[in-house]
Amino acid sequence: MSTPSVDKIQYFDESPTCACKVSLDYLGDKWILVIIRDLFRKRFTFSQFMYDSDEKIATNILTDRLKKLRSQHIIDFRLNDKNKKIKEYYLTDRGVELYDIIYQLQYWTLQNVNFTFSENTKKWKKLSEELPREKVIEQYKQSYKEFRKKTFGF
Repeated sequence: MSTPSVDKIQYFDESPTCACKVSLDYLGDKWILVIIRDLFRKRFTFSQFMYDSDEKIATNILTDRLKKLRSQHIIDFRLNDKNKKIKEYYLTDRGVELYDIIYQLQYWTLQNVNFTFSENTKKWKKLSEELPREKVIEQYKQSYKEFRKKTFGF
């Protein structure tokens, strides 16, 4: 099994449009980015998205966002070998490229918002202070690809 090569996503409006608006139409929902973030944290089943995340997403919203991400070839899934009822989701190469956005959102937040850090945020902040932006981004992308290879075989 390999990540399929797919064409670009076809935007629904043919009139001239700002690239930022287009990306927000596809990714501007907070749940979309939380799911992508959770996939980078190596959560990959419906139950993990529901119960292993601090955010509490409703099942109907989770189902809808997973379908949306899959229709855009940002994620895909396979059925669990032992229990075919369990879908195991993974980021496609297109999805892995979204880590740059996750990085920038986190960096902006750390620079501009006072809040109580989660353990993940503390670790990420330390790493981002030790390494240049490009290295942190590459490290997260590479780590995910290694996880995907080990877990999913590609």
